[in-house]
Amino acid sequence: MNFQMGAALLDYCVLGVLAREDAYGYALTVEVKKVMTISESTLYPVLRRLKKEAFVTTYDEAFQGRNRRYYQITATGLQRKTELAAEWTEFIKKIEMVVEGEKKK
Repeated sequence: MNFQMGAALLDYCVLGVLAREDAYGYALTVEVKKVMTISESTLYPVLRRLKKEAFVTTYDEAFQGRNRRYYQITATGLQRKTELAAEWTEFIKKIEMVVEGEKKK
């Protein structure tokens, strides 16, 4: 089953990958595809927006005679990831409350 994923969750996934290591677009797509259906053409506008919002920066590295653009999370991006993690945790709790019902103490 495939649940609809919003922009905030996509941002959270991208920032989560980049918090572990710098990555280029295709590698990011491969990682994010592990949890949601996404194409590179969907991911690149997200990366441009994250860069514009100063959550990521870029640098180029030569690879097999071509430049490969790498994305790197910034301190602001790490802070945003922490905010999104808190929102995700709260969202999961609310979903579980609806699905499972409130637990009695």
